[in-house]
Amino acid sequence: MTTKQLKTQIDWMCLTTWQKASYNTLWCLIGCSIGDLGTIYFFQVSDFNVPTVYIMALAVVNGIITSIILETIILSRQMSLNLAFKTAIGMSLISMIAMEAAMNVTDVMLTGGAVLTWWVIPFMLAAGFVTPLPYNYWRLKALGKACH
Repeated sequence: MTTKQLKTQIDWMCLTTWQKASYNTLWCLIGCSIGDLGTIYFFQVSDFNVPTVYIMALAVVNGIITSIILETIILSRQMSLNLAFKTAIGMSLISMIAMEAAMNVTDVMLTGGAVLTWWVIPFMLAAGFVTPLPYNYWRLKALGKACH
């Protein structure tokens, strides 16, 4: 069965799968947000004069790294550390990159980029959660693979 056939044959109305995909996406959002928001905040309060595009790119990389670290820690309670790390590395990078891109595009659109204020963070988190959620649902339903 091809991927295209899988897409058309899945049930998009399965509440259980939406709940599981949402739970997995939330864990990814927590991990990604730590590195992403932490990086933006660091450059916001430091004296470094770095172009916004570099800050945002570094925020994406750091978000992915912290997500992998968090997932490794969580999984290490269920399996060996080595296997937990391999599992965390095998998570969907598509989902994480989409999440990071959505968060950073939202920041750029609302503040000009690399600026954290009390009001922008909820919008960044919402965009970061909603963007990869349908993909995570599809991956879980069609392929039986969770992003976490």
